[in-house]
Amino acid sequence: MEVSVAGDGQTGLEMAMKHDFELVILDIMLPGMNGIQVCRALRKADNNVPVLMLTALSSTENIITGLDSGADDYLAKPFKFAELEARIRSLVRRSKHTAPSRNIVNIEGLEVDLQSKTLSRDGNNIILTATEYRLLEYFIKNQNVVLSRIQILEQVWDIDFNMGTNVVDVYINYLRKKIDQGYRHKLIHTVFGMGYIFKVDHKNEVSK
Repeated sequence: MEVSVAGDGQTGLEMAMKHDFELVILDIMLPGMNGIQVCRALRKADNNVPVLMLTALSSTENIITGLDSGADDYLAKPFKFAELEARIRSLVRRSKHTAPSRNIVNIEGLEVDLQSKTLSRDGNNIILTATEYRLLEYFIKNQNVVLSRIQILEQVWDIDFNMGTNVVDVYINYLRKKIDQGYRHKLIHTVFGMGYIFKVDHKNEVSK
């Protein structure tokens, strides 16, 4: 791996905008501009380079803050170097295999453009964070399949979070509020004791 290093957030942002990196690793506690601010600035500029956050803050709330800023993965300190290398390989591999098989998907009024990553429901535009979008895309690719929380963690985040956290449930709730709340037919359903399923269910056979 060829590595370029920046000593502060502003320098790192300028480097990431200027060069075509395969991956950016951000420490949250950076001088001047912190890692969260750098990541948000990259995403605001439509720079979709994979971002891995490093931090000593590992609570569910801090994980969510990092991912909501547009990061693709989150690694808490202390960590083993072999794990960091594995995360790097995984993120780079995933970024090279994200071309969608179809451009437009329409499900019960929910229209998703998999190329531009934009969506609307019944004509109402919906804005998702990067993590919320990955979760929705995973559901779309696995319609009518019951997905466990572990499957969602592994496929959406590509990492194994401490199962004591409720990050999956938190993001399911975020997504429901944006694509289901206020609409007659719900798309995300809870299957108690098993996980979640994404499907059109006019009969309300699945709870919530």
